[in-house]
Amino acid sequence: MSSPPRRRPKKSIPKTPNPRPSSSSTSSVGFLKEPSSALFPSKGELLRLLGALAIALAVAVSCNYAVNFINRQPKPFCDSDAQDSISDSCEPCPNNGECSKGHLNCLPGYKKSGRSCVEDGEINQTAKKLSEWIEHRVCEASVQFLCDGAGTVWTQEADLWMELDKQRLKEKLGLDNESYVYAKQKAMGIADGILEIQKSLHGVKELKCPDWLSEKYKTFSCYIRQWIHQHALILVSLLPLLLGIAAFVILQLRNIRRNLYLSTRAEQLYQQVCEILEENATTAKTLNNECESWVVASRLRDHLLLPRERKDPLLWKKVEEFVQQDSRLDQYPKLVKGEQKVVWEWQVEGSLSSSRKRPKVITSSKLGSDEGTHKSVAQRRPRAGEASNC
Repeated sequence: MSSPPRRRPKKSIPKTPNPRPSSSSTSSVGFLKEPSSALFPSKGELLRLLGALAIALAVAVSCNYAVNFINRQPKPFCDSDAQDSISDSCEPCPNNGECSKGHLNCLPGYKKSGRSCVEDGEINQTAKKLSEWIEHRVCEASVQFLCDGAGTVWTQEADLWMELDKQRLKEKLGLDNESYVYAKQKAMGIADGILEIQKSLHGVKELKCPDWLSEKYKTFSCYIRQWIHQHALILVSLLPLLLGIAAFVILQLRNIRRNLYLSTRAEQLYQQVCEILEENATTAKTLNNECESWVVASRLRDHLLLPRERKDPLLWKKVEEFVQQDSRLDQYPKLVKGEQKVVWEWQVEGSLSSSRKRPKVITSSKLGSDEGTHKSVAQRRPRAGEASNC
């Protein structure tokens, strides 16, 4: 087989550049080049443009809102007495308010707050104070009737308002007539929930303080009178016993006082008797028995006792008991001027107190009525010769 013929490669001929390009090629190359910087705004100009646009937008929005707010009118209120209070053309009348011809007026005791009526706090405080005054006035009248039997237990409502109007609270609180009337009505409503209420035969409303509340208004003296009244029968049956106990206590106190007086006075008299008898014995011994050393007891008694004390035999009897108990004194009967007498005599020879002066006796008694008498008698030193036989 014969082989296929081989092709010889063609020699490449180098292309020489054209020194003068054509006009079409020049225009296409110029279009692809970067645009000039003068065509777009600069960075500062762009920021100023954005600021102007923002201001314009804010002004447009504000003007739109102002126009809408000015042109927008609230819906009027529906009349309170209208049959159809729900309508798209009007707003329902709020609670505690009265609506007429689209306007809202709040009821007494309420004040307007926006498009609603809220409770007036000042009027509520006034109503609370008025209710406390009503309670105090009614309870005082009831307690006075229960304790003293004066007045009436039921108080008429008209009398309360009359007494309240005399105090001119409306002018003092600065309330108008409607607010004052509303405050009184609310105060009475509060009081009605606490006090007892009834209608009289003439249809007048009356109020009374309940028993549990009247206990707070009773005085201590009222409690005592009521207790005595409730236990009168028991007290009457016990009255004799109480009087007997009281009389016994008084008698015992008087006896104690009298015994104290007798003991104190008897000791004073006994000490004076000892002084007189001792001085009398010393004088008789000094004068060589020219005087008797004894002393008549009755004469000494009349010399020492006051006239009103001589009426009390118990006083001198106590003095005689002291004399009988004293070993220094001797007591015996003696015939004196033809009469039998009891004489006392000092039996101690060489008395221990003869060489010195015996002090005056001053005894202060705690008995107020006889204090001056006791001191005057105790300070008076009796002389021996006045009661002796010298």
